[in-house]
Amino acid sequence: MHDDTQRELAAVAAALMVDEGLELRRALQRALEQLRLPPRTPLPGPALIEAAVREHLAIFHAETQPGELRALRQTALAWMERLAEFAPLLGGAVWHGTATRLSDIHLQLFVDDPKAVEIALINAGLTYDAQTARGMRGRQTEVLSLAVPCDQLGEAVGLHLWVNDTEAGRGARLPDELGRVPRGNAAEVRTLLATPDSDLCNMEHDRCNDGQ
Repeated sequence: MHDDTQRELAAVAAALMVDEGLELRRALQRALEQLRLPPRTPLPGPALIEAAVREHLAIFHAETQPGELRALRQTALAWMERLAEFAPLLGGAVWHGTATRLSDIHLQLFVDDPKAVEIALINAGLTYDAQTARGMRGRQTEVLSLAVPCDQLGEAVGLHLWVNDTEAGRGARLPDELGRVPRGNAAEVRTLLATPDSDLCNMEHDRCNDGQ
């Protein structure tokens, strides 16, 4: 019974993440509400969520998602090149291949002086919002968020810059709970962009299966 409930939760949360652009935590909360389950219901693990997201994409977004993902990766790469001095790594759905046009771009930056990133944005005349959130290894991390143009989509997308100290970079690419490299550098993003969409779909599928 628990397994069936977790699979149902995963499926509903996956739909909310893909179709409404919700973050995982909020999607699971909404899924619990929609299914009228108690708050203490055991939640599905990362592997179940990942599989549900990819299944939802394959069924409902197979025609549009690859192009949207490519557009977001192109925008991410442009910002990684722009912020190269801060050793950016791309994470989240845009890196793992499950992003749609509703997904935000998440870049992890590494710098000795955290104010240096804000200064760079201010000098470029960019407006941003600053907040703190739980980042790598559970650390409280400053996050600078801004809306940036995505030319390929013809609209603005969310860009979140997670400002870490330099030492945090040492563990930034250790395998995640699914055994995957959790973040990629600019060279790896270029490789993904140079791969045809048909081959890329197979690569993303294999990476997911390798982690299960």
